[in-house]
Amino acid sequence: MAELTGVRPGSPAGEVTAGPKTPKLVGLVWALLILNTLGSTGAKTVIPIPRSVIQLVTMGSLMTAFAVALALNPRLRFRPSAYLLLLSMLLMLSIIASAGLEGGYGALFRCFRMGIFVSTLWLLTRWWGANLTFVRQHIKVYGAVLVTVAIGLVVSPGKAMPFEYGGRLSGAVWPLTPPQVGQYAAVIIGLTALLWMGREIDRRSALIIIVGSLALLLLTHTRTATLGLAAGLLVAVLSLTITSARARKVFASTLLVVAFAVVVLGSLLQAWFLRGQSTENFSSLTGRAKVWDALLSAPRTAFEYLFGVGLTDKSYDGLPIDSSWLAVYHEQGYVGIAIVAAFLLVLVVVAVLRPPSLHRACAIFLITYCLSASYTEAGLGDASPYLLHLAVAAGLLAAPVAGKSRKEAFL
Repeated sequence: MAELTGVRPGSPAGEVTAGPKTPKLVGLVWALLILNTLGSTGAKTVIPIPRSVIQLVTMGSLMTAFAVALALNPRLRFRPSAYLLLLSMLLMLSIIASAGLEGGYGALFRCFRMGIFVSTLWLLTRWWGANLTFVRQHIKVYGAVLVTVAIGLVVSPGKAMPFEYGGRLSGAVWPLTPPQVGQYAAVIIGLTALLWMGREIDRRSALIIIVGSLALLLLTHTRTATLGLAAGLLVAVLSLTITSARARKVFASTLLVVAFAVVVLGSLLQAWFLRGQSTENFSSLTGRAKVWDALLSAPRTAFEYLFGVGLTDKSYDGLPIDSSWLAVYHEQGYVGIAIVAAFLLVLVVVAVLRPPSLHRACAIFLITYCLSASYTEAGLGDASPYLLHLAVAAGLLAAPVAGKSRKEAFL
């Protein structure tokens, strides 16, 4: 049942990865983790779903994911992971900060959720590094989520593009905000494009996925996701140009297309980017700067400066924080910021040190996207899609282990 070694696609000859053959149920666990991070807020759905039901489904999916992962890995075999080790430290910090109950009992519940989330990721490390399983599953599950968004758009355009979101595309089957839809679309586009460049997916399938996701991304008018996609693909494709002729051609063609778009479609691109906002609203990042200023100017105790106030719903004074760094500062203090910066730095350094390959390019895309989005989106300090993106990157960068026995291959 367990294949301990295999040659990594796109890696130098003889580079071997250790790990058992990936069971199909691992894909189910990953789908359940993604379902848990979809959240319970968004536009009004075609069929009204009580928030309590949505929360029951998302929390139930997390507990089921943990149970299945534990059944698949009953002997608790883990691969070493600096990313998950630091994430576990962040969890411990969150528990300490939340123990004062400044954020109420909800803070402790969020810590419990984060604990199950991180534990499930540890259980899945047994299958890291051997193949592109998690990348493909990432695309499949988020693709299925986008299909529900497209269905909602067809069935009820008014609910899918509501006035309260400025006519931006949101989820009308499952409540999803425009930034969520934009994020999922951007990640799918980037990973699919890289798989095509690495000859892991045929052109027809890649074209269908990319064009469909791009259409949804444009309808969301999500600047963060668009800029993250552009930055992530730029860095990832550059990392592939050393070994891939297809990547070099794509890079050159993309530069020509971008130059043409800027010259010919500059006014349209500017209008899409501004979303009809005033200069003042745009310069304040759609009102985010006002919330950030209030958060930073609020008085804090020495404990709160160091460890934060505990896990919250990522809001301050009733308004969303919309910044990973400020959300971590608020909830886990300066120590939390140091831990988040540490696991991002570890991933960046490991990605730079790995030899050029499709695995590394996909990891670089995900890391760059999360870094780019962290400025205006929260999620690096708690269970979220961003931590799942980085978990996929960490799995792709997992160190290959050659010539070791089954016991030696795991911690």
